[in-house]
Amino acid sequence: MPGAAGFQIVLHGSCQLLRHDVEPLVLNSGDVVFLPHGQGHTLTHQEEDTVTLCGAYEVAPARVHPLLLDLPELVHLSARDELRSAVTLLDTELRDRGLGSDALVPALLDALLVYLLRAWFTERPAHSATGWAAALNDPVVSAALQAIHREPARPWTVAALASESGLSRAPFARRFAALTGRPPMTYLTWWRMTVAARVLRESDASLSAVAAEVGYRSEFAFAAAFKREHGVAPGRYRRA
Repeated sequence: MPGAAGFQIVLHGSCQLLRHDVEPLVLNSGDVVFLPHGQGHTLTHQEEDTVTLCGAYEVAPARVHPLLLDLPELVHLSARDELRSAVTLLDTELRDRGLGSDALVPALLDALLVYLLRAWFTERPAHSATGWAAALNDPVVSAALQAIHREPARPWTVAALASESGLSRAPFARRFAALTGRPPMTYLTWWRMTVAARVLRESDASLSAVAAEVGYRSEFAFAAAFKREHGVAPGRYRRA
């Protein structure tokens, strides 16, 4: 599916995943495949009782987090621990939909994505990490990212983020930009506008309330920043 990151999970049996100009990948029960860039593929199997679970996450090309852009074309994992639990819960909810399923399934899909990414990062040797994998493995940059994600509305400055990370301002700013590809304040604005877009899509909160949620005291300043990032005013974005 264009503009989607997809997954395939083998619940029972075995199969092969086929991609253009790539050797077939044999998948067994418990295997999970994540294709973050929506690459086309085909599943084939010989066992009649092979059962798979598949799904996709719609991705807006202009708002793809750089973490996903850094992932390879295919991530192959063995479901275990939290990832296996998330798969089991999702499979159970899809098979026996009940009260609250409409809320549970999207939440479980989100949880599955988090566990997929966590498992991939955990399995990679720290010394081989590059790009965002390196940023998340770096205690200084990771501390700053967690602070931004935890409190996007806080009036952050480079100095304040550096303090969270335990470095002085200039070394922190250089390290952050080198590992994430963006200066700290540029990433902060990008994250705030990403959060704002989600709130606009999923709620009927007033523009002033959305502005406050992402750290803007002025609705006008928020609207200007939002338009710079998304190309449209927040009110028009919501209506679209």
